[in-house]
Amino acid sequence: MEKNKSFKYSSQEPESPYPWNAEFGISNASDRRYAFSRQSSFKQSMRDPQTPSFSNGSSKPFLSRNVSSIDIPPGFYSVDHSTEGNFDAKGSADKFLVFDSVFWVFRAMRTGNRQMKRLLIMISLNVAYSTAELAIGLFTGRIGLVSDAFHLTFGCGLLTFSLFAMAASRRKPDSVYTYGYQRLEVLSAFTNALFLLFLSFSLAVEALHAFIQDESEHKHYLIVSAVTNLLVNLMGVWFFRNYARVNLVYRKPEDMNYHSVCLHVLADSVRSAGLILASWFLSLGVNNAEVLCLGLVSVAVFMLVMPLFKASGGVLLQMAPPNISSSALAKCWWQITSHEDVIEVSQARFWELVPGHVVGSLSLQVKKEMDDRRILEYAHNLYHELGMHDLTVQTDYA
Repeated sequence: MEKNKSFKYSSQEPESPYPWNAEFGISNASDRRYAFSRQSSFKQSMRDPQTPSFSNGSSKPFLSRNVSSIDIPPGFYSVDHSTEGNFDAKGSADKFLVFDSVFWVFRAMRTGNRQMKRLLIMISLNVAYSTAELAIGLFTGRIGLVSDAFHLTFGCGLLTFSLFAMAASRRKPDSVYTYGYQRLEVLSAFTNALFLLFLSFSLAVEALHAFIQDESEHKHYLIVSAVTNLLVNLMGVWFFRNYARVNLVYRKPEDMNYHSVCLHVLADSVRSAGLILASWFLSLGVNNAEVLCLGLVSVAVFMLVMPLFKASGGVLLQMAPPNISSSALAKCWWQITSHEDVIEVSQARFWELVPGHVVGSLSLQVKKEMDDRRILEYAHNLYHELGMHDLTVQTDYA
């Protein structure tokens, strides 16, 4: 892994010999919290207006001060005072931003990668098939076809949300979503996993219902619908065949979303195959064939989706990164606490922003009148070796 030497920290220094005010000057303020960003080299150009200069003329390199611990391009938070109090102008601007976002997503779909185009093709086929099935069911009065058409329509809605997440996640961070839109991919994966868990539960209930009622009333005409649905879903499984695994290592957020789409179409394929087998066994006179097939499909879908449900839910709940062991984090905690300039580690939080991007936050109690740079560089290097991509350290003088 290439070593990234940029890190951020904020400092509270109630009695610091070099206090800074909001104008980048010197004052006697008693409570200051600032954010710093270390560059790839400690050598700073003296033309940098944010770099402090002491009266002793020392050429010692410094840490440049920023207004935020998040790198934000200039101009994001500028206020147009000419529109203050004009709520109509603000509402029009909000509407413009919404329409601009929608148009941007459609452009991203049109110029998207191969996976996005394949998913769009699959959604189009499912929509066409579910529309035809709904029309036939309403015309012939067969409730089974209408019910299956609504099931396919709901599934198409979830796949459309996955496609939207693929397109929207490509947008860059802005002043509102400063971390970007990549978590939409995780949210889409979690939504698909939740739907598949509900599908597993509904199949179990359907199996119980088939056990209670007379199986001779089974609708054999549904086998035609199941075969057609199986062919469409097998095409989707082929499109996303690289993600057709239960346990998958997610290196990027799109991996989780692609995996959820693959499991979605795979679960629908297993469901259609189970209905086909049940109809065939019933035609052979096998007792309780529908109960057995639907029960096996329910268990199979549950086993397929549960790892994805845990992984995506863990990212959304900001649990500790699974690729970093708790013992390694505890060892780093102990090493920082043992540092001669550190009195206490008052807070340490680590989580995955998205798969493949680990974020950390440290709050340290340090000795007075000590140089922060040494402990900050030590902490940064220590956690970077564990795979920490974004570490924020706050130092408080005891």
